[in-house]
Amino acid sequence: MDSQELRFVASRIRRRDLQAVFEAGAGHVGGEMSVIDILTCLYFNELSVDPAAPLDPERDRLVLSKGHTALALYVVLAERGFLPRDEISTFLKHRSRLNGHPNRVYLPGVETNTGPLGHGLPVAVGMAKAAKLDDRSWRTFVIVGDGEMQEGSNWEAIMAAAQFRLDNLTLIIDHNRLQQGARLSETNDLAPFRPKLEAFGWHVEDIDGHDHSQICHAVSTATGTPGKPKCVVANTNKGHGISFMSDNVAWHHKVPDESQYRQAMAELMETGE
Repeated sequence: MDSQELRFVASRIRRRDLQAVFEAGAGHVGGEMSVIDILTCLYFNELSVDPAAPLDPERDRLVLSKGHTALALYVVLAERGFLPRDEISTFLKHRSRLNGHPNRVYLPGVETNTGPLGHGLPVAVGMAKAAKLDDRSWRTFVIVGDGEMQEGSNWEAIMAAAQFRLDNLTLIIDHNRLQQGARLSETNDLAPFRPKLEAFGWHVEDIDGHDHSQICHAVSTATGTPGKPKCVVANTNKGHGISFMSDNVAWHHKVPDESQYRQAMAELMETGE
């Protein structure tokens, strides 16, 4: 897809995500809005995956380490054909496959269970190392939140990935500058990320995490350094696309009321056309 087509798809995904949060009365809509453009570019432009064969041994792997934004992943998977689109209406309902955090036992396309922060990158390092050991060409991508980067397990994984020369691994940091209850700068300010990752031996790119052309270029095999794992620092806005949610810490897991829902949906319709 070209950038315009990706923008249309991302807008449709945002609207469906917002609707599901509103109907379920729960969700993490702010972080979902910030990560949707990244997920859209990966699933509709870059990842080698097949909804008809979700366990194909040669598939690329995507780990959503910031598992609290599972709904964004569910909607993307539904758009890509891994599950029926109408199943999104079951989000958080009794016996639904669509839990608040991804579960690989229930849902095709989910590579590993996530939720407890700081676990996704270590798992992804193991996946990438396995591909190297087996001399396979498939790649591993992992998306983490910037607040999640405060977890020490991530930095151990970063060291290991550099030591193992995992150039088949791409770490994407959803750098929206906000975490639950506070700004990153008010808790443990790790920014800027680029010099830190470069010091550990990674290839690093800073991009606009809502510019589809920049995202697609950064995650492609056209960029990178042989023998080095890649990190893409995607500068995003929490609540992107919705004026009263954008860059607002209150919308980590707040649910819009009916008036807010109508306004948000109207804004997303306007920007998506």
